[in-house]
Amino acid sequence: MRTNRAVRVVSAEVGGSAKLIVPVLAGVAVAVTLGVYGRLHEPTGIAVNVAGFSSPQTVKVWLATASAAFAVVQLLSALAMYGRLPGVTAPAWTGALHRASGRLAFLLAVPVAVHCLYALGFQSYDLRVLVHSLLGCVFFGAFTVKMLVLTKRGMAGWVLPLVGGVVFAGLVMLWLTSSLWFFTTVGVVF
Repeated sequence: MRTNRAVRVVSAEVGGSAKLIVPVLAGVAVAVTLGVYGRLHEPTGIAVNVAGFSSPQTVKVWLATASAAFAVVQLLSALAMYGRLPGVTAPAWTGALHRASGRLAFLLAVPVAVHCLYALGFQSYDLRVLVHSLLGCVFFGAFTVKMLVLTKRGMAGWVLPLVGGVVFAGLVMLWLTSSLWFFTTVGVVF
């Protein structure tokens, strides 16, 4: 009887892990496609500027900063929903805040990625830039995995927090290798 239950538990875990194959393969395909496109595409050096900003690069820096700020809201709301913030009980609207902040973080990151791919391409002329280029590919690949995992039933409880953590870490590291670098070398400009 005990062995039969153990077999069912192992089967459920294997079945749950198998459900990760398609999302992970899709994420890898997105990451590789972005990297290959960025490397093969001839960078134009030109991007659309937004009125009120001094350059396309400052637009990119501030959009990335806003995206990272919304990612922090995502992290805090996820921790609250999972009961991981000591002394905090998540209000009923926490889920809506979590979804909205995630959408905003992603929507703000997309024009930054388009600028990076179209105007700059995948670059490797120094370590910071290479790491930043790789992180951009990883971030969008991990984001793809997260969106596909959200729709799957029967996933192990560790999957979504792990994938969400990779997405968050990728975005924060992208911000560190771009916006923070810009603010510390050029200054805080608009």
